[in-house]
Amino acid sequence: MTSPFDVSPELLAWDGDVPRARRLQSELAARVRLHDDAPEPHRVAGVDVGFEEGGAITRAAAVLLDAATMQPLAEVVVRRPTRMPYIPGLLSFRELPAVLAALAQLPHVPELILVDGHGVAHPRGLGIAAHLGVITDLPTIGVAKKILAGAHDPVGPSRGERAPLMHRGRMIGTALRSKHDIHPLIVSPGHRVSHATAVARVLACGRGYKLPEPTRLADRLASRRDHRPR
Repeated sequence: MTSPFDVSPELLAWDGDVPRARRLQSELAARVRLHDDAPEPHRVAGVDVGFEEGGAITRAAAVLLDAATMQPLAEVVVRRPTRMPYIPGLLSFRELPAVLAALAQLPHVPELILVDGHGVAHPRGLGIAAHLGVITDLPTIGVAKKILAGAHDPVGPSRGERAPLMHRGRMIGTALRSKHDIHPLIVSPGHRVSHATAVARVLACGRGYKLPEPTRLADRLASRRDHRPR
């Protein structure tokens, strides 16, 4: 059986041609589906990326959790040579090869993936979560700490309060207070998830921290803050 993480290299093509990569982003963005067409997830994954050796090595972490209890089921860390420099707006081309390799090593394919990064809240509508969702056809959500595109009205101080993130007259995400009086997260659908469901899923995955549990655990591994024996 073919894994959804075995994707065509053309969907991640990078040859140093920035305009070409941006054109591919626009083409893939047109394939994003912002409606709910997947059943309730039983297993949720979180992914995040860090770097080692001064940026020469890309370190991708994937964590698989039980969707109901948020108990970890498996975790994977993959290291790959960094394929390209950081270029604003093209983060997914840099990080996704390692992310796909990490996800492929999980014991089960998750029904939902939360990504530390943006979904459609991106200048060309294709942040890393949206790029990942389109090329795997899995439901994905972007959970970011900072705004990449758009603006929003003030968000109330209590957990669960939110404001639409607007860009060029349309909603591209939600500024969500995930913990009382903590700077809001930027939540945006990646693929096969609506704006409302993206927010509901992130809140459901919360366990008292700013970040939802899937990306919180992935962040610990990707940033090497988790030093448990492996």
